[in-house]
Amino acid sequence: MTVEAELAELRAEVARLRDQVGVQDDIHAVRTLQFKYGYYMDMTLFAEIVELFADDCEINFLGGLYRGQAGARRLYGGASGLNGPTDGLLFSHVIAQDIVDVAPDRQTAKGRFRTFMQGGVHESKKDAPPNLPSQFWEGGVYENQYVKDNGVWKFKVFDYRVIYQARYEDGWAHSPMTPLMVSEPTTTFPENPRGPDELRAAPPRWPKAVVQPFHYPNPVTGKWWRGA
Repeated sequence: MTVEAELAELRAEVARLRDQVGVQDDIHAVRTLQFKYGYYMDMTLFAEIVELFADDCEINFLGGLYRGQAGARRLYGGASGLNGPTDGLLFSHVIAQDIVDVAPDRQTAKGRFRTFMQGGVHESKKDAPPNLPSQFWEGGVYENQYVKDNGVWKFKVFDYRVIYQARYEDGWAHSPMTPLMVSEPTTTFPENPRGPDELRAAPPRWPKAVVQPFHYPNPVTGKWWRGA
């Protein structure tokens, strides 16, 4: 092999390794974005959360589609009236089981995460929102899309599906079929000042067998899961 050929091979190897490191940096950035979202949700820091979304984002939640930063502002803080750390309230989000796949051009990505939440109201708090249970569980799955905006990763399509909610005393074997705290929207914005831009069918929840569609194929067979 000539010197020129060896140099060309080394350059190609360096470029490949540089791209691999860059992809790992992107995966870390997307994972961190999702985890930081969870920490902000713990403290209902909705102004900080809205800034995590791209200008042309879409948010799917409980049968409502919210578009753009304006839609995000209506959703976060709009339903509960909460905004910021509040004594006596607990919303502990544990986000885990992250699977992040970055597109070849490294400008977009998809991620799947699971969340488990413990929430409630301390017995000393007398002015909590009336529909907030004193103790409750929630479990759900995120299937999100992300975009790199001027070098910064943001949420592009945010799709959180609640799998179950249950009062702590009853447990998930007695999960209600309707949301515990936030009602599914029935009207859109601007008729509903805090409503979504579009209504969609609310996804089923436990005890139905809920499958949030996977953004990835089987890693061994390469086949896509299409349902039973």
